[in-house]
Amino acid sequence: MSTPSLASGPQGPHALRPLLDTVLQALDEGAHARGGPLPAGGPAAVAARLRAALGDVLPKHGDPDALRTLVYALAEGAADPADPLCAAHLHCPPLALATAADLAASVLNPSLDSWDQAPAASELETLVTRALAAEVYAGPATPAGPHRPSPHHGDKAQPDALITTGGTESNQLALLLARETHGPGLRLICGAGAHHSLPRAAWLLGLPDPVTIPAPTGTLDPAALNQALTTLPGPHLVAATAGTTDAGLIDPLPEIAALCTAHHARLHIDAAYGGGLLLSDRHRKKLTGLEYAHTITLDLHKLGWQPVAAGLLAVRDPHDLTALNQHADYLNADDDTEAGLPDLLGRSLRTTRRPDIFKIAVTLKTLGRTGLGALVDQVCDRAQEFAALVHDHPGFELYDRPTISTVLFRPAHTTDDAVAAVRRKLLHQGRAVLGRAHLDGRLWLKATLLNPHTRPDDLATLLTLVEKAADEPA
Repeated sequence: MSTPSLASGPQGPHALRPLLDTVLQALDEGAHARGGPLPAGGPAAVAARLRAALGDVLPKHGDPDALRTLVYALAEGAADPADPLCAAHLHCPPLALATAADLAASVLNPSLDSWDQAPAASELETLVTRALAAEVYAGPATPAGPHRPSPHHGDKAQPDALITTGGTESNQLALLLARETHGPGLRLICGAGAHHSLPRAAWLLGLPDPVTIPAPTGTLDPAALNQALTTLPGPHLVAATAGTTDAGLIDPLPEIAALCTAHHARLHIDAAYGGGLLLSDRHRKKLTGLEYAHTITLDLHKLGWQPVAAGLLAVRDPHDLTALNQHADYLNADDDTEAGLPDLLGRSLRTTRRPDIFKIAVTLKTLGRTGLGALVDQVCDRAQEFAALVHDHPGFELYDRPTISTVLFRPAHTTDDAVAAVRRKLLHQGRAVLGRAHLDGRLWLKATLLNPHTRPDDLATLLTLVEKAADEPA
């Protein structure tokens, strides 16, 4: 057997071209065989098809057709977020542009743990993360730009951002930085609608048990927060949310920021979902108050249309990042750093890291603020249109008008068990992918609209499918 070809090097492009043709053809054939937003038959049927395609995981002799076979099986068994009827989760369809950029990153395989493994990628990460941090901390009313630095910092050190794998890692990093600044007695205070990764991070970091503030309307109650900050011993870390997982709601950020200032509490805002609104001139004001947070979680694999992973943690004071400094002589020897080689170990808790910044940089540069803002506006518009369809249909209940692009609804005059059964029926049939959320003591179907190619007739089709599934016998 000849030695397999490499992806990079002089022969890399020649070796990749026929393989890419194989992948693209298998993706197309697999999607055609699937025939919908996800495979029909439920978990048992999908598992059986996948096992049949895979066969022996590590055969004695390799199968030259394995690439085609397994790409086909993956596509046939996928939940495709590019299908307008796949709308359950904060799981976006990635842009072709970003996916192509990710291929280049995979081919060259930079690892961002030392400069000599990623010379250009490390510089690109520095430039792009600082630009994004300036954008976040400029404030919703005044987008940042090359001649418009953040108005909140003057001559202080400018904000920075770290690349992460997503909201969970960003939230954990935010709690770690807060603990290193304020000590192990730091107490997390968050709303009932906060992401599950926040209390889990407090547990992982050995912090005191978090305090959960009521969220009677789905968002954190400032009066209850004020009472907690007044009565509980500090120091405190308040975690607000800009885009809850269940309903896409935004906590009252200005009021929360003012309370944190008055009580000398640290503020973290989980804007993994809602942070993308900063790209839209129409919607960015919904994030007023974001700029007062000490740390901010962002995910561009949500309202940024990037392949997973594309998370960030923005930090108002870059000196907080010194807590992550680490020394390993083979990666950042003192004499190397003194000679000018950048030290990358303090940029993450991970050592080996993909250049996830590259696809982000290509997307930002290609589409610009206007292009990305238009995508945000489109999905928000589709959510409003879908909510109007639900509201006007006598057979459905609407939870509320959407804040971002999540719509909660349910068939009228039915039980929670029946609502859950409708969702599972559509999944099993492979006809539609909807999420679920408990709010106001009831179970709701959740449509998270992140596909900018979704059209009004797709929304009507989705509602019709739910109506038919609700009318079918169990």
